[in-house]
Amino acid sequence: MHSPTAVKSPLCAIAISSLTFKYTSSHQKTKSSDPARAARKSNMGSQNEINVNVLVIGAGPTGLGAAKRLQQLVRIASNATRLTPATDIHQDAPSWLIVDSNETPGGLASTDVTPEGFLYDVGGHVIFSHYKYFDDCIDQALPNETDWYTHQRISYVRCKNLWVPYPFQNNISMLPKEEQVKCMDGMIDAALEARASNTKPQNFDEWIVRMMGTGIADLFMRPYNYKVWAVPTTKMQCAWLGERVAAPDLKSVTKNVILQKTAGNWGPNATFRFPAVGGTGAIWIAVANTLAKKNTRFGEHGAVKKVDADQKRVMLHDGTTIKYDKLISTMAVDSLVEHMGDQELVNLSKGLFYSSTHVIGVGIRGERPERIGDKCWLYFPEDDCPFYRATIFSNYSPNNQPAASKKLATMQLADGSQPSDTSAREGPYWSIMLEVSESSMKPVDEKNMLRDCIQGLINTEMLRPADEIVSTYHRRFDHGYPTPSLEREGVLKQLLPKLQAKDIFSRGRFGSWRYEVGNQDHSFMLGVEAADRIVNGAVELTLNYPDFVNGRMNDERRLIDGGQVFQNKGTDKADAAGDAKPVDIAANRAGTATNGVGGDEQPFRTNGA
Repeated sequence: MHSPTAVKSPLCAIAISSLTFKYTSSHQKTKSSDPARAARKSNMGSQNEINVNVLVIGAGPTGLGAAKRLQQLVRIASNATRLTPATDIHQDAPSWLIVDSNETPGGLASTDVTPEGFLYDVGGHVIFSHYKYFDDCIDQALPNETDWYTHQRISYVRCKNLWVPYPFQNNISMLPKEEQVKCMDGMIDAALEARASNTKPQNFDEWIVRMMGTGIADLFMRPYNYKVWAVPTTKMQCAWLGERVAAPDLKSVTKNVILQKTAGNWGPNATFRFPAVGGTGAIWIAVANTLAKKNTRFGEHGAVKKVDADQKRVMLHDGTTIKYDKLISTMAVDSLVEHMGDQELVNLSKGLFYSSTHVIGVGIRGERPERIGDKCWLYFPEDDCPFYRATIFSNYSPNNQPAASKKLATMQLADGSQPSDTSAREGPYWSIMLEVSESSMKPVDEKNMLRDCIQGLINTEMLRPADEIVSTYHRRFDHGYPTPSLEREGVLKQLLPKLQAKDIFSRGRFGSWRYEVGNQDHSFMLGVEAADRIVNGAVELTLNYPDFVNGRMNDERRLIDGGQVFQNKGTDKADAAGDAKPVDIAANRAGTATNGVGGDEQPFRTNGA
């Protein structure tokens, strides 16, 4: 195993919105320092005190989304008051700063490079979107057609030594006859039960049986989801599902079984984009490069040591203190409350469950085999391999592996034996990225994981025993998946509002702990919407209404043509517990929504008004 290094991406220009902007804050004028001066101090040495209206912790997609929107709102305010470019920002605009302990932004959407030149993401990331604003920001960061490859998803499930097209439950026609019968029996029973039942499923396992029957549950859904989540399906709730799991249509499945046909692509990621150079991490490096450098503090001097919620200040490891009015934290919320030292919240956070993720990479010499073809990612529910998903990472971009002319030595053959020739030789090369979950309910043999994964590739016919392995990669990510456990909602409905009462907006994949809005587009918009909530009192749709945002193209915000001032019209308490009434989308779209956030929270003003 080799230590990874981060990839880099070119600097991209900033587009400036020309829309009007109305900023409100509870920060008093006498307390507000010049935002430009405060931001400039962020690049100074240790032992300084920095004052900002909004501090963002974490430069993953959520933190970058918050920073991107804050920067846009500042520029809108500048344009509204017709300031010259030299003036930079208006005194009523929010000052802001984003900090991260890593030199390279990206968080859980970053990319590593092995010494041999193979790239691996932190798990299986691809770009597809529910938001025009997200699209605008990504296209601004990587604006050229040559910056991207667009793919049609080609995905399969490995079952009974066969490749069954995804989604599995819609393609049981590819299974052996005996398994088809079991699956069809279960689906018919489930359909009959659903018609008679007047109760909702109480957990994910009941949902699976209710929707798909015991045949598909036992053959695929239960074993696969245990491998992914590292908890039994009986310990997971089902409110998170939405578009994540395809519910089979009994008539269509029956027709396909009789005619021996397969179902077409399903889901929001049936078509996806991937960067041509630099992996997924290159996207977020490019987005970060559109931010003003004076407002960023990345690296060791951006590492958070303590969060003092009572005094509204964050202490960094280098001795710097940052005082804030509002804090957007994208740290894992369990880590956040530990940094706060709030024992009540620490105890509350212990009700949340997560799994760790091991990412394994294998670089192979030779032409990509015909049996692999143009597959994108593959699912593995059975116990003949430790991984639950394999991504043919070399298929996403030819730049995800070294050029064929690069000479590399063979480290080992796939069966573990040593090669007869250990000299460095040319390629071509291809690669596979694997994911393995771990939790207290699903321990793993970390010491032998790489060996076991390579053997699993042989068991599933992904590799041949004599294939030459020229590079390997293994990295463990402690927080991999935020589990939608049975206890989750009870915890979040207390924890997030308690933090928000302290002017701390905990957002992101692990900040708000909602997997159903944990993709890159969701995570980015959680930050964008948190910024709009703080500045304009807007309701946070992604946090509070996952099914709503996942069921439409959300085009109310735009980076270039738009930047509407989002404000919450006629809602009651639109808090992090998800109790808000439906927002007036038309008013938000027009930018004419009235100002008013229910409950005790009020938008704040820098001018003391």
